[in-house]
Amino acid sequence: MAYVPGVALLAALAVGCSAGSDGSASDADSKPGGPTVTTAAPGKYRTLPAPCRAVPGSTLKDLLPGVAELSRRQQEKALRGSPTVTYDTDRKVGCSWKADAPDSSRNLSIDFERVVSYDPAVSDDDRARALYVKKENAADLSGRTTPGTAPEKGTPQSPAGPEAEEPDGSRSPASPSPSGTPGTSGGSDEDLRPRVLDKLGDAAFLDDLLTRAGSTAQHRTVSVVFRTSNVIVTVRYGEQPALVTKVPDGKELQDKAQALAQKLAEVISE
Repeated sequence: MAYVPGVALLAALAVGCSAGSDGSASDADSKPGGPTVTTAAPGKYRTLPAPCRAVPGSTLKDLLPGVAELSRRQQEKALRGSPTVTYDTDRKVGCSWKADAPDSSRNLSIDFERVVSYDPAVSDDDRARALYVKKENAADLSGRTTPGTAPEKGTPQSPAGPEAEEPDGSRSPASPSPSGTPGTSGGSDEDLRPRVLDKLGDAAFLDDLLTRAGSTAQHRTVSVVFRTSNVIVTVRYGEQPALVTKVPDGKELQDKAQALAQKLAEVISE
């Protein structure tokens, strides 16, 4: 009588294990209607150009007039540029240059950022687009004007005329610059305010900032930021005149910064 229940128990255990193994295998394979995970496409660009070699020497000499005043050895050093300190050259690189001339000093910097999305559902391009939009929104292009650039088209001039002064005695943004340099006050035919740019990468904008620290000369920095696929490029070009009364030429700086940005867009595409 004791032997029969033992056999029955062993048989029951064997049947139970067999059923359990069959059931688990079936559960693992029987999900035909489950969601399919699709990995977003990678960005177009997998590498970045060498930033300090991305700008031709002839272009640098045009952007940095003070280089011409240097000796040959000093010119080579100035044109070599200073690489930006970065801990991941596959993701972000940059370079900067500076040159002093008798009448002003100029500085230039360029930055390349290759955006990589670590979310398989978000493409590199979409992530780069979001970062670019964040930069454009931070610039607040539609919310301000830059002193020394053209007023909004259709905006009436002050009744007191172009020589009108603010209550504190400073010149209004629309007034001519003290130096009389063409392009600093802009003109009715060309809008030099911070703005979105066309025909540069997938999206681009220009910012123009004129600052003065205490009694020092005014410093103007023009920034051009553009995105092409999953790479965001920033060009910063600035000038500080030697004379306190002189305002840097906004049109010249903007034109040269945009021209350089176009060249860098071509370098990336090569």
